[in-house]
Amino acid sequence: MRSTGSWYDVRDADGHMWQCRLKGKFKIKGLKVTNPIAVGDKVQFDIEDAVENTGIILDIDPRENYLIRQSVHKTAHAHMLAANIDQAILVATLYFPRTSLGFIDRFLVTAESFRIPVILIFNKQDLLNADMLEFEAELRELYESLGYTCLATEALSGKGIEEVRALLRGKVSVLSGHSGVGKSSLINAIAPDLALRTKEVSSFANKGVHTTTFAEMFELEPDTYLVDSPGIKELGLADIAPAEISHYFPEMRELLNQCRYHDCLHINEPGCAVKEGINEGCIAISRYESYLSMVGGQDNRR
Repeated sequence: MRSTGSWYDVRDADGHMWQCRLKGKFKIKGLKVTNPIAVGDKVQFDIEDAVENTGIILDIDPRENYLIRQSVHKTAHAHMLAANIDQAILVATLYFPRTSLGFIDRFLVTAESFRIPVILIFNKQDLLNADMLEFEAELRELYESLGYTCLATEALSGKGIEEVRALLRGKVSVLSGHSGVGKSSLINAIAPDLALRTKEVSSFANKGVHTTTFAEMFELEPDTYLVDSPGIKELGLADIAPAEISHYFPEMRELLNQCRYHDCLHINEPGCAVKEGINEGCIAISRYESYLSMVGGQDNRR
């Protein structure tokens, strides 16, 4: 239910909470990660002290899926955001702070690689002027045409909150995004009893301040769980080879078997159906630019 790095809050089948440690060092075969256990994992544990409610985790059950990104601090390692989830929710803002389209697309590719459905929430509607609202509407139309559910919300006024609550019901969802986009405020609007801590966005840097330090899963109602994850500054792709990236762009995936070469990277190869799709307006320029930055391994935090 919660990971603080060295201790893990584990809920048993009866709903009782235990504070658990790992038995020795866990190494997951074929996966270099900074955190061997993620919120949402199902584990086997032994009780260490029934009075103190402590235990020792012995094993991790096989995962249905997980969200992962490159570790910012540890080269060649990845960091798991959550495991065994039904859907991922990315909270984005076009202003204060601004979420780049590259960051949105990287999140979508990461989720697509594990076939995890994504909901895009564009928060802080109240901060947008007429031109920005029009641009946001165009973005929602673009991503909806690709099969992603999009919502516009104002956490403080309550706009769109009922729609979000309905999409969460009966599922395990992970909430992600940059610091300062209003994740904690959204959760507070959905479930006021949680009373999560929030902070103002720094006007000096136009960046959010971390209020969520560790990933934590909340039970909003029976069979409805929400994982609140720490704000992400950058989202490096993990375990995805450059040649595979286009497979996780739905609009490119439809054209892959039409390229002249089966190993086409869609950059400057002749007979590329993806490049033709761009020229014909079937693929948005912003999406193709995101693709190129991913293939090139560029940072896309903003």
